[in-house]
Amino acid sequence: MSAADNLWMARALRLAEKGRYTTDPNPRVGCVLVKDGRVVGEGWHRRAGGPHAEIEALKMAGGAAHGADCYVTLEPCCHHGRTPPCTEALIGAGVRRVVAAMTDPNPRVAGGGLKRLQAAGIETVCGILETEAERLNRGFVSRQRRGRPWVTAKLAASLDGRTALASGESKWITSPQARADVHRLRAGSSAVLTGIGTVLADDPRLDARLEDGDIVQPLRVVVDSRLRMPPTARMLGLPGRTLIASCHPDPARRAALETAGAEIWAAPAREGRVDLAALLEELARREVNEVLVEAGATLNGALAIASLVDEWVLYLAPCLLGDEGRGLFQLPGIQVMADRIELRFDEVRRVGPDLRLKIQPR
Repeated sequence: MSAADNLWMARALRLAEKGRYTTDPNPRVGCVLVKDGRVVGEGWHRRAGGPHAEIEALKMAGGAAHGADCYVTLEPCCHHGRTPPCTEALIGAGVRRVVAAMTDPNPRVAGGGLKRLQAAGIETVCGILETEAERLNRGFVSRQRRGRPWVTAKLAASLDGRTALASGESKWITSPQARADVHRLRAGSSAVLTGIGTVLADDPRLDARLEDGDIVQPLRVVVDSRLRMPPTARMLGLPGRTLIASCHPDPARRAALETAGAEIWAAPAREGRVDLAALLEELARREVNEVLVEAGATLNGALAIASLVDEWVLYLAPCLLGDEGRGLFQLPGIQVMADRIELRFDEVRRVGPDLRLKIQPR
């Protein structure tokens, strides 16, 4: 490993970042081909079913790829998926060396790509800027290794921890800058998850709206144990898909919702409500990498108690809503300090006039 290896891998990671909103359900991958100290080809994976980053870089390099070093943020694939294996393309192009940031957590690859390259006489190195590469694809890694997506819960509150007035009025606690930031979170997520209480109270769209850049709209998921979702809900009239998880699906209501464009998943029940862990496993089976939760106190509390949240993103507005306002979490059963749920601050940043706090379980 050298300073040059770090330099070129950092460039590959910046390329991979360009696919943040479009590659789902595939990982975000960037590739740089370097020969005699200069870049001869580079590319990134833009969309599932399209060319992988290595293929884009090889196409740009042409014959100059022969004898080049290949820097790629994820181990090259060695199996036929939506596209042919990249290992064979690299071997055919005659690259000298392949440097990967991380091994592919997909069991179909999991080191097999590097072994295939080594068998063909190509030098391989793995682990350059590995932490950064895993962070970029933490949802894909979570799905492959844990069998469930990475879960981020978005919260917005006043300085005294209220999400709405006692009447339910909540528009708008946070600034336009914070709300624009939330749309970027949505655009980078595979699915947006909410509860039926939020749907009935706010009739949210839950789509991603960005002024610039191509995006793949996230799957909208509603936890609705008793199937109370109205067929007239705004989200059902928008582009993209809506999945309703219900453990008591009434046949007539189900038919009406399916006519309106929703898909109903008959979820297993836990204490009379949708089993949230089972729901996340189902989303992983549907190739969902990252879930953004935008919900009320009931669902946020249930996810916290079940230890199913990997990160909270809290937008804290410099205002006070009073002690009769609605809180962030419904957490029954916490009676003494020993029962508290311990968290840790990971990042604090200004977004317009608000603070954005990234918080993780301890």
